[in-house]
Amino acid sequence: MVLLMKTNTSPVLHGEVQEYVHLQRQIHDALRKEHPEWVEPNGESPMCDFYEARLTEQLETFRRRGSNARKGVNERDYGPDPG
Repeated sequence: MVLLMKTNTSPVLHGEVQEYVHLQRQIHDALRKEHPEWVEPNGESPMCDFYEARLTEQLETFRRRGSNARKGVNERDYGPDPG
């Protein structure tokens, strides 16, 4: 299962969307490779689906907050941004 982030709320370049979809696929595959015990015999994985959906929510929240939030996260978690 690959979840797509809503992109109709702001202009997004086609290449950026493709990169995002590619990243989602990599995460999807990596979770199943790293945790084969989470994959059921029928190929479904509710645990992986949960993590993928949670990541999508986090990315959407991060995107909505914009660049000011990114600066705040950098300062709070890693110290001031040197750039």
